[in-house]
Amino acid sequence: MFQPRYTITNQLLANIKRINTLIGELNNRRFSSVVLIALEKSARSLSTHASTSIEGNPLPLTEVKKILKSKPEHIRDSEREVLNYNQALITLQKQQGKQFSLLSFEYILHIQKQVTSGLLPAFESGSLRQKPVVVNNPKTHQVAFLPPDVQDVKPLMLELVQYIHQNKGHIDPLIIAGIFHKQMVIIHPFMDGNGRTTRLATKILLAQMGLNTFNLFSFENYYNQNVSRYFQTVGEYGDYYELKNKIDFTVWLEYFTEGIIDELLRVQKLLAEAGIDPRTELQEHDRKLLKHMKEQGFITDKRYAALVTRAKATRTKDFKRLLSLGYIKRKGKGKATYYILKDESSLQ
Repeated sequence: MFQPRYTITNQLLANIKRINTLIGELNNRRFSSVVLIALEKSARSLSTHASTSIEGNPLPLTEVKKILKSKPEHIRDSEREVLNYNQALITLQKQQGKQFSLLSFEYILHIQKQVTSGLLPAFESGSLRQKPVVVNNPKTHQVAFLPPDVQDVKPLMLELVQYIHQNKGHIDPLIIAGIFHKQMVIIHPFMDGNGRTTRLATKILLAQMGLNTFNLFSFENYYNQNVSRYFQTVGEYGDYYELKNKIDFTVWLEYFTEGIIDELLRVQKLLAEAGIDPRTELQEHDRKLLKHMKEQGFITDKRYAALVTRAKATRTKDFKRLLSLGYIKRKGKGKATYYILKDESSLQ
C-alpha cells in the first residue's frame, strides 16, 4: 500500500492558505467571454510550449503559436508534440463546467496516448512500458535514476490511483495533486510522454479541487522557468528499490504549491489588466439596458430605444456587443426578438 512520507510544515500550510485565498478572489470576479476566450487561448499556448520545452522540445513560444494557428499538414516530431499536447488540453478544457470524474488508471493511459500519438509505435502509445528505462540528468546526460522494474509498474500505478480515491475529502487536494505528480515521475510508467502525461493529469486533479481558473492556468510555465530546479525537486537520484522507503515528499510539496501561487498571481494580474480593456468595459447605455433586463426580465429593441437616444443601427451594435461579451442571450426571431440576461452576475 502506497503511504507517502511528508510533513505539513509552516511553509506548506501557508502556501495552501494563500492558494485558497487567491482561488476565492479569482472565482468571485466576473469577466466577459471575449476576455476569457482570449486568455484561455494564450494560457493554452503557454502551457503547450512550457510542457514540451521541459522535455527538450526546441520550438520557441512564437513558433508554437504559429503552429497552433496554422496546424500544418506535414509536420516534424517537434511540431507533432506541440499539436498533441494542445489537443489534449482542449479535450480537458471541454470538460470544464462539468463534474470531473475522479482520475482513473484508464484515463491516465488515455492522456499518454493523446500526447504520444504518431510519436511512438502503436503498442507503446496508451500502454505501460514493457522495457526497463533510465532517467538521465538533463545537464550531464548521465544516468541519474533507475525507475521500478517493468513487473512493478502496473501495481504501483494502481496503488497511486487507489491512494487518490481513498484520500479524497480526507487530505487537502493540493497535497494529493502534488503527491500524485511526484510519484508518477518516480514510477515513470511509460516509454515516453511521462512528464507531459503527469502534468496534464495533475491539471485534472487541480480542477477537481474547484480551480475554476483551470483554463487560464499554466503551472507548467513555472517549471519551465527553471527546469533544473524542477527536475531536481520532482525527481530522485539513485535506484528506486534503494530509495523507496526513504523518499520524502515535503520539499516537493512546498515547491509545487509555490508554483501554483506564482501562476495564480500571474493570472490575477492578467485579469486585472483585461478588466480595464475599453473594448469590454460597460458603458452607461449598457448599464441602463442591463438594469432594465434585471428588473423586467427581458428587453426589446423598442423598449431599449425608449431608454436611450441611440440610432437603430447603433442599438443593433450594442446588442451584438453584449451578446459577444456573454452578458445577454437572444430569444425569438424577427420582430418578436427580445433579449434576456445570461445570468444575474452580469451586473457585478
